[in-house]
Amino acid sequence: MIADLVAWLNLGVRWLHVIAGIAWIGSSFYFMWLDARLKADATTPAGVQGDLWAVHGGGFYHKRKYLSVPPDMPGDLHWFKWEAYTTWLSGFALLGVIYYLGAPTWLIDASKVDLAPWQAVAIGLAFLAGGWLLYDGLCRSPLGQRLRLFGVVWFLILTGAAYALSHIFSNRGAFIHLGAIIGTVMVANVFLVIIPNQRKIVAAMLAGQPVDPALGKRGKMRSVHNNYMTLPVLFLMVSNHYPMVIDHPLNWLLVAGIGLAGVTIRHFFNRRNAGFSEPMILVGGGFIFLLVMLLAIGAKPKAAEIAGVVPFREVQVIVRTHCIACHSASPTNPAFASPPNGVAYDTPKEIRRYAPRIYERAVATDSMPLGNETGMTRAERDRLGAWIKAETK
Repeated sequence: MIADLVAWLNLGVRWLHVIAGIAWIGSSFYFMWLDARLKADATTPAGVQGDLWAVHGGGFYHKRKYLSVPPDMPGDLHWFKWEAYTTWLSGFALLGVIYYLGAPTWLIDASKVDLAPWQAVAIGLAFLAGGWLLYDGLCRSPLGQRLRLFGVVWFLILTGAAYALSHIFSNRGAFIHLGAIIGTVMVANVFLVIIPNQRKIVAAMLAGQPVDPALGKRGKMRSVHNNYMTLPVLFLMVSNHYPMVIDHPLNWLLVAGIGLAGVTIRHFFNRRNAGFSEPMILVGGGFIFLLVMLLAIGAKPKAAEIAGVVPFREVQVIVRTHCIACHSASPTNPAFASPPNGVAYDTPKEIRRYAPRIYERAVATDSMPLGNETGMTRAERDRLGAWIKAETK
């Protein structure tokens, strides 16, 4: 009963998280595009940065960005904040339900660091808080005014976090936390900098007082940072679907490369929106991704060659020992009310049917069992892989 409730709670909160994330990222992309497309000419009124006419859904829209108080300041302003807040709150709820309540299954890998659940949760929260404090401190330091150097330093910090987390937590837990660090920084930018600064600007305008230009500058800088972090964080949020990356021995380096490719691709589109055609930036992003792929394939561990034929009864023993707790019609692992993705290995037919999947998850990578909680050895993985290769020839 409890497992069923947790599964439905997971579904509902995850759905909300995806919907809110689409709304937040969509508005970020739209406003970066809009700022880049605003044009001013001889007819542009004083105090207006520029205008843009657009058509969508059969209607025409006229956008105008004011640098001072509009002639008719509306009483109803949309602040574009709940998209960000809902994304983070739902994401943190998922983190709590899956990785903190289920820390022994999803977060802890005793072969790396044998943590108690409360210790794992405390470390995870410390990384989230520490990431924001370090990022915010860098933004407020002189380094924050040197945008390119700041980007390099922040990228190296996140790469260091990826390395550290991947040596503390399970691979899934590590990269979900890396994504959560970036997501926390992004929403804290909105909650603690962008929205408060906008409120101060509006209050000063309505009071007829001069507006401190630094308020808008700081808010814009944090908004731009958020825009560049969107593609890396999107990959991290779905990274558990790609064991060839997160369960690779160099997973932290592969994720750093994919993040760099994402930032480069985002930069291409930001420049393109501003009217600059620089296709080599996009080519560069694709080249970085290609290098990551080649590194992953080239550095992939090779399975040991096994002499002789591995009997199926030995394979059944390995599967029953390490896989059936989750992948069964009636799982004994309390984290699952039903077999993950409907995949069960109860019968010889099912084992043979899903042999390629078993190879991908338990032989080519160490993503299964989760956190290697059953202590599956490399020798067992090699024996299993030898049987699967022979079976699928």
